[in-house]
Formats: sequence, structure tokens, C-alpha cells
Amino acid sequence: MNRLQWICLAILLTMIAPAAVDAQQMVYLVRHGQKLDDGKDPSLSPAGEARAARLAAMLSASGVNAIYTTQFQRTRQHAAPLARALAISPVIVSANDTAGLLDKIASHGADGIVLVVGHSNTVPAILRGLGYGGEVKIDEAEFDNLFVLVPKDKGAPALVRLKY
Repeated sequence: MNRLQWICLAILLTMIAPAAVDAQQMVYLVRHGQKLDDGKDPSLSPAGEARAARLAAMLSASGVNAIYTTQFQRTRQHAAPLARALAISPVIVSANDTAGLLDKIASHGADGIVLVVGHSNTVPAILRGLGYGGEVKIDEAEFDNLFVLVPKDKGAPALVRLKY
């Protein structure tokens, strides 16, 4: 090919190639792991601690740059292994302050990759607040859901529900 043909080919490829994807915020949401007991503010059980370690192993290379928990020790303990691995100090937001949490998540902008550790009743509310319109229920005995939410410029965010 001569020089003019190469230039035309380059222009053509540029026109038909997909546009670069802008960075999008990603939010990981989990419910805390299994509790030691049914007290008011129980610790994680050994099974809950193992689940927290599994989450840390899964997300250690994910680019998480912010972690939010509630004031309850089970959420703080669940986030602790990943926070240690990434040298991030989790931010505590009251379990009753969904609006405040949503504002904090939004403050990270397009480059934010956030982990939220909540409860069976707060995770669905947070997903709704982030624009997910589907129904999400977390049974009282379910501790293995990992929700991955990616906002879109237009329309509802993409949501993937994984088990870990």
C-alpha cells in the first residue's frame, strides 16, 4: 500500500472503531457476613470472618478506592480485611442515612470504585437510590450476595448479582 492508502485506511478505521468508553463509577455492595449471635450489635462469627476474608481476596485487585460501612461492628469487621489490604480507612455512615451515603458515593465521580457493606434492609434501599429499578430482596439467612452496580449515562444502571 502506498502512503495515501494507509492514511485513508487509518481514517476509515478511526471512523468505524468504537468510541473510547468513559470511566464509569462502580459500586460493590454486600451484606455483612454471618453474625455471632442475635444481639443488638453482634460480632461476625467465624463463618462471617471467613466470608470477609474471601471478599478481600476477590476485591483486592479490583481498584476499590473507598469503603463505606455502617456504625455496627459486623459491617466494620466485614470491611476490615479489604481495608487493610488496600490501606483504606473505611468511612462510617449511619445505617439510617441512605441519602448521606448516596451523596458520598456520588462525590467520587466517574473514577470511583466503591465498596459498601450494609444490611439485608439497607442494601436494597441503596441500590434503589443508585437508580436500580428492579426488586432486590435479601433473606435474613443470606450472607453471600455480591452486587456489582455500574451506572450508565442514560437509563438504569447495570447490576450483576454474584454469590461468594
